[in-house]
Amino acid sequence: MADQQFDIVVLGGGSAGYAAAIRATQLGYSAAVIEKDKLGGTCLHRGCVPTKALLHSAEIADVAREGEKYGVLSSVDSIDIAKVNAFRENLVAGKFKGLQGLLKANGITVIAGEGRLIDPHTVQVGDDKITGKKIVLATGSYSRSLPGLDIEGRVITSEQALELQEIPNRVIILGGGVIGVEFASVWRSFGAEVTIVEGLPHLVPNEEESISKQLERAFRKRGIDFKLGVRFKSVTQDASSVTVTLEDGTEISADYLLVAVGRGPATQGNGFEEVGINMDRGFVLTDERLATNVPDVYAIGDIVPGLQLAHRGYQQGIFVAEEIAGLNPVVVEDVNIPKVTYCDPEIASVGLTEAKAKEKYGDANVTTYEYNLAGNAKSSILGTAGSVKAVRVNDGPVVGVHMIGARVGELVGEAQLIVNWEAYPEDVAPFIHGHPTQNETIGETMLKLAGKPLHAI
Repeated sequence: MADQQFDIVVLGGGSAGYAAAIRATQLGYSAAVIEKDKLGGTCLHRGCVPTKALLHSAEIADVAREGEKYGVLSSVDSIDIAKVNAFRENLVAGKFKGLQGLLKANGITVIAGEGRLIDPHTVQVGDDKITGKKIVLATGSYSRSLPGLDIEGRVITSEQALELQEIPNRVIILGGGVIGVEFASVWRSFGAEVTIVEGLPHLVPNEEESISKQLERAFRKRGIDFKLGVRFKSVTQDASSVTVTLEDGTEISADYLLVAVGRGPATQGNGFEEVGINMDRGFVLTDERLATNVPDVYAIGDIVPGLQLAHRGYQQGIFVAEEIAGLNPVVVEDVNIPKVTYCDPEIASVGLTEAKAKEKYGDANVTTYEYNLAGNAKSSILGTAGSVKAVRVNDGPVVGVHMIGARVGELVGEAQLIVNWEAYPEDVAPFIHGHPTQNETIGETMLKLAGKPLHAI
């Protein structure tokens, strides 16, 4: 391959990288994506998509077990993990093929190979140099571990967990964040005994505290065990098991230990520091417009400090392309990016928690209301418990919406519009929410905060 020149060169073909390239070509620029693995990155191949495929299989198993409750005499004889994995793999393969076609249709040059930034306008791939008027760094993230905890044998990350050809009888999960509770949900639905170890006081500790507590109650009811506020000390393993020792002296044994303590920025060895880009613990530092300290070099996605979410990557990719084009786009702050955790029950949120809102506006200036899903007909039909909680500034906008229950991830679209458009409850209250839908729960919450509740108390 001869040296090539483009308007924009994107290093990394994950969610953030390919979004930047697509928007750039829409705006009339030539763009290249350099990817050492597969287009779609972690999200498509090892994260968002394959894990949600597993969660769907798990949901079907749970529904089948509960069929009699709804008058359907169904049951689960066993879980065929080979067919579960085939469903996951076929889904990913189809989306991968579609993504390849999408980039081709947009006229984007995809360069396979490991790229290294060698100056502010050049990425080297093997013996070839790819130059761009602008460079966008989007190299993604990797599964982190703890100091001294080696990922080997029966100590695995989520990437190895996806590839397991068996269903563990017992599993320990280190970390009660998004990745940890999602895998806990899957494995429990498949029949495994699950124990989560979380050093902080609650599961999903970045969520509204009342939501975390409801998840803990739901997990107890499902038979998922968890140890909160206690830290991991050590692990030993043999050919068939692992034993984890916690700092309080507790020992737990299982077939596998899943390390789910978060993801780190995949920036090592890419030449960023050598070119003079400001870094912090592997993350690329940018200004509020996602520009690095080196002119003409931008950074987006998981390598930028903040939420590590595919849709944040999409938004930042689009933003940077439009920023380069001089369109002065709007960037959404991390706090106002919707989040969904696809365990059972689901969690969805956007905006400030009650505690953060009171910290920002003062205790006396914040009002909240939490609507119980027991009052919603569709939630009762689905057999789900949970709630929708809204946080508002008194005589002001809604600044946070926090939800837990089956399928609440589908409600976060309206929630983010309310928060990001700084809507007052009084603005939303007149709108009609179809009946019977779970969407009504947001309507009922807004009616209550507007002072004219219908079904809320």
